[in-house]
Amino acid sequence: MENQGPTTGLTPHLAIADKRGTQAIDFYVEAFGATENMRMPADDGVRLMHAHLTVNGASLMLHDEFPEYVDNESSPPNGVTLHLQVDDADAWFDRAVAAGAAVIMPLDNMFWGDRYGQIKDPFGHTWSIGCPVKGEK
Repeated sequence: MENQGPTTGLTPHLAIADKRGTQAIDFYVEAFGATENMRMPADDGVRLMHAHLTVNGASLMLHDEFPEYVDNESSPPNGVTLHLQVDDADAWFDRAVAAGAAVIMPLDNMFWGDRYGQIKDPFGHTWSIGCPVKGEK
């Protein structure tokens, strides 16, 4: 049997509001260089049941919201930041902004030794991007 990768770990699974899951896939491919591993449409032919992407070597799963299966209406994403530790924070940050992300915290050299900033994707999810400041370890 071919190695399918780790069988344990933690994988973010994002709910995308307003039936925009396929748009989210396109954004993550453009903004973060994601690779689409699979996409499964819902039986209604409109919504996205499930998608699996790889971003910077890690899995990211997403789906359109299905309010008929939850007790409470969801609110805008809040309280979670997805962090990308990358080789070149400026290149990753600039690519995300060019793809449509909004800057929350501009990139800067931080006291802990990283070049770090935050963006919000068009679907309301917060992402931080960082790498060691060049010349520091």
